[in-house]
Amino acid sequence: MQTTSEIRSLRSQIKSWRQAGLSIAFVPTMGNLHEGHYSLVDKAKTLADKVVVSIFVNPMQFGANEDLDAYPRTLKADQQGLSERSADYLFTPTVQTIYPNGLESQSYVDVPGVSLGYCGGARPGHFRGVATVVTKLFNLVQPDFACFGEKDFQQLQVIKTMVRDLSMPIEVIGVPTQRDVNGLALSSRNNYLNEAQKQQASTLFTTLQWVKEQIQAGNNDFADLEHQAIARIEQQGLRIDYFNVAERNRLTAATAKDSELVLLVAAYLDKVRLIDNLTLDCS
Repeated sequence: MQTTSEIRSLRSQIKSWRQAGLSIAFVPTMGNLHEGHYSLVDKAKTLADKVVVSIFVNPMQFGANEDLDAYPRTLKADQQGLSERSADYLFTPTVQTIYPNGLESQSYVDVPGVSLGYCGGARPGHFRGVATVVTKLFNLVQPDFACFGEKDFQQLQVIKTMVRDLSMPIEVIGVPTQRDVNGLALSSRNNYLNEAQKQQASTLFTTLQWVKEQIQAGNNDFADLEHQAIARIEQQGLRIDYFNVAERNRLTAATAKDSELVLLVAAYLDKVRLIDNLTLDCS
């Protein structure tokens, strides 16, 4: 696996692959990789001839009260893991490389609609930062496919909407959430939890499953289900941010007429913010 932090080297390699008629799949990450990330690489390898992974802790998507400096950086371990998964190329740009004129002077990309509410409401400016850096990375890597985890469901919809609206020639692939034995969605933030807390946090998944079963059994009183779900989660000692039943593509509040739904949840366990979701289809 080749590794570079330089745009010129990346573009040279991309050009060489393109001239050889090879397809490219891309996995953008912020590092501190776990099996959830590696599942994206595994999927990418089934889609294209070459797989490019980026590791960049993007300051534009961090809010004023979020500690950018505390985000774990584990480059050597990440490189080893990516080599073992046979990724072809790792791009590790610096902040200066991505934002040479500073954040205040950087052009940005806003995606209306799906970026509002949920994590977008709790973290103002977050999805502007995500959309901007992903657009820049897409321009650098020029992939045919880009793989994103379904755990960050709102992010996935933001990226899909952006790609469609801006006519980017990229197919965005959602990859199913990877979970631990208790059902807790794998996340870099899980590193801040001990084993007892991970067990405690698994209530997010069990509550999502319960609500899904209720809806599939014919209960479409979504407001009541949301209320009950919040009570279940809070009874386990978590502090709820939101629990919503939404239409899957627009991320608007679900109605009884909607057939494609997603259950979205975010909650705090001490200072650790955890998110999860489940999708379901209603006849």
